[in-house]
Amino acid sequence: MVLDLVPKTAYTELLQDLLLGKAITREEACFLFQAQASDFTALLWVAGQLRDQGRGKYVSYSRKVFLPLTNICRDRCAYCTFRRDPDEAGAKTMTPEEVRQQARRARALGCKEALFSMGDKPELAFPQVKRALQDLGYPDSRSYLHAMCELVLEEGLLPHANPGLMDEAELLRLREVNVSMGLMLENISDRLLEKGQAHHACPDKVPQLRLRTIELAGKHRIPFTTGILIGIGETIAERVDSLFAIQKLHAQYGHIQEVIIQNFRTKPTIPMRDWPEPTLWDHLRTIAISRLILGPDMNIQAPPNLNQDAYPLLLLAGINDWGGISPLTRDFINPEAPWPHISRLRDHTHTAGFVLKERLAIYPEYIRRQGFLAASLRPRVEAMIDAEGYARQE
Repeated sequence: MVLDLVPKTAYTELLQDLLLGKAITREEACFLFQAQASDFTALLWVAGQLRDQGRGKYVSYSRKVFLPLTNICRDRCAYCTFRRDPDEAGAKTMTPEEVRQQARRARALGCKEALFSMGDKPELAFPQVKRALQDLGYPDSRSYLHAMCELVLEEGLLPHANPGLMDEAELLRLREVNVSMGLMLENISDRLLEKGQAHHACPDKVPQLRLRTIELAGKHRIPFTTGILIGIGETIAERVDSLFAIQKLHAQYGHIQEVIIQNFRTKPTIPMRDWPEPTLWDHLRTIAISRLILGPDMNIQAPPNLNQDAYPLLLLAGINDWGGISPLTRDFINPEAPWPHISRLRDHTHTAGFVLKERLAIYPEYIRRQGFLAASLRPRVEAMIDAEGYARQE
């Protein structure tokens, strides 16, 4: 056992206790971020062991089409290249026909998931957006999203919507046409809302509002994806507090099917273009400590297109999912980072000792659990899965 081969320290003794089932505290999580040399090796090994206990040797991914329904947004995150003002070059709202055509192309390529991303309620900030939605026949962007989810269902895809903050009525309505939904917490710190920080001038990035949406999703048994974004100016304590906030909600409702540990990547056009990116070492230790906080059973993902050539290390740190990968559309949030070819990802995954399994936008365990899937969607899902709940190979 690796822990027997490294010097015994307070650090490795804590890791031993965690491996044996001790619940980690906030203070201990902050302490683990101080990993050095042999301690770092031990941290990754324990995280990997816990992952194997809970998730076995399967590493999953979802074959998806990325549908940026609108990139017009009222938030102005300092790290974002996706959002536009209505009169800005590149501002775009997809038409129903564009959505349908992309869905058909995606289905022909074997995609099962339709990932909808969009600016957060742009009609509240821009009257011209509201008029454009009304011209399409919809009172607001959430109604339009609902209709487009219905459209891609007709084309044989399963929607997963990420529309931003949602109230109870919106969640309940979208639940009927989505097999899962998502909202990144990013970070729990109000300090990042201050002038000069990453979330200044972002009314939809208030942490308590985002936590409220995640909690409401739990109350209504919606399989939910969330996560943190590291390297945007947060402290280690704020990073840890964000992970514990996610863990607390999941412990209460059991609905968080996936947690993404995403690393900030700089881009030449963003306000944070001179901001240092988190190192691979920092990303790996955050993944590992996330595993220790969230436990063996959580599905933990790191986007492979943001971590080219680090696949074995990400697996070593305790992830068990690569997220959505599209054979058709680019990552519109990180357009400079192409998706890896699935065959290449499979080779790396197998070389590291794991089996790559395609899943749907809803994880197998949430298909099996009662009440986590709208009754009207169950026949569609069951027609697309194998005996283990993963995607049936076509």
